Amino acid sequence: MFAFYDCNSALEMKRYMQRFIHHIDGLPDLRALRFTKYNQYESMILPMVKYLESHGAQFHFNTQVMDVRFDIHDGRKVAKRVELLVDGRQEFLDLTESDYLFITNGSNVENSSIGGQDKTCEYIKEIRPGGAFDLWRKIAAQDPSFGHPEIFYGNPEECNWMGVTVNTLDEKILPYIKNICQRDPLSGKVVTGGIVTARDSGWLLSWTINRQPQFHSQPKDQCLVWLYGLFTDRPGDYVKKNMRDCTGKEICMEWLYHLGVPVNQIEELASNSARTIPVMMPFASAYFMPRTAGDRPEVVPEGAVNFAFLGNFAEVPRDTVFTTEYSMRTAMVAVYTLMNVDRGVPEVWGSIYDVRDLLKATISMRDGAPLTEMKLGFKQKIAVGKALDFIRGTDVEKLLKEYHVI
Repeated sequence: MFAFYDCNSALEMKRYMQRFIHHIDGLPDLRALRFTKYNQYESMILPMVKYLESHGAQFHFNTQVMDVRFDIHDGRKVAKRVELLVDGRQEFLDLTESDYLFITNGSNVENSSIGGQDKTCEYIKEIRPGGAFDLWRKIAAQDPSFGHPEIFYGNPEECNWMGVTVNTLDEKILPYIKNICQRDPLSGKVVTGGIVTARDSGWLLSWTINRQPQFHSQPKDQCLVWLYGLFTDRPGDYVKKNMRDCTGKEICMEWLYHLGVPVNQIEELASNSARTIPVMMPFASAYFMPRTAGDRPEVVPEGAVNFAFLGNFAEVPRDTVFTTEYSMRTAMVAVYTLMNVDRGVPEVWGSIYDVRDLLKATISMRDGAPLTEMKLGFKQKIAVGKALDFIRGTDVEKLLKEYHVI
């Protein structure tokens, strides 16, 4: 469920199960999921930018960080100079031990390319100068504790996706959506609740719709659908082309086919009732690539004086990547550590150590059936009966009844 390719890390699946075992009872109807009202940029990023600007923060655009140079000796690691490319001009920013440098190492949207309704995407495999992985590669070459980025970007064929936005222009596609998710896409409420997967799709095509409108300026009679395909190197079931070689219109046609649109209407709807923009993401699930200890740097490496690593390619014990919370936790660790803030970073919810969560999860995985309803042999039934007699009248019995174990 949480590792998208067969080659992805089983370790991350284990972490996810342990991290969210208290939400297993929410899987059947996905009620554990939470969504922002609008898209994440307008709901999260823009308010943070406005807040920071109001407190004097400066944002420098058209600026690439090309390299960071460190002074490493006697167990101390100090960031000394940042090499920049500003509007095409090389500049340098010298740092002292009193300055703080926070580095986002790597990015799962590195090398993304945008296509169009009648335009295919470019598939860019090679790491380019000035990108987040190129920066990490240069940093990692200076000290082993800075991680091994090649583990994550070295094989895009095992972590690439295509993400696609379909913007409906009229009501003609909406009934087919409603037929599957049993909700009105324009109701203003969450529509799919989670991901809908066409499990027989050659591209392993999935799609989702959050509450509409997704943008403040979006017309209220239009619906934005996000879909993605994992097997971009395989032909589709209706469009007999590899996904990565398709235009937005062709990808929409494949999606409409899996929605159940009559074949004789597919091309007309994809042409006139929708606008589809594909994006090729060579490293979309790079977070999940098989790895070992040390492949991701610690948020604050041992001996670091004035710098830290942020984001999903920095190491945080017990937490799971591909979440906003993970990145937020790395930032808290970085700031609290470097600036000696006397405050504890909120720990990952310890559901694997809470017997109540474990009992609830156990019964949830049995579709609510108590353990006493298991099919047992004669000897097992006697053993269970003796065990129940032993705990009768105790707090253990109350606990097991409260969570419907017995």
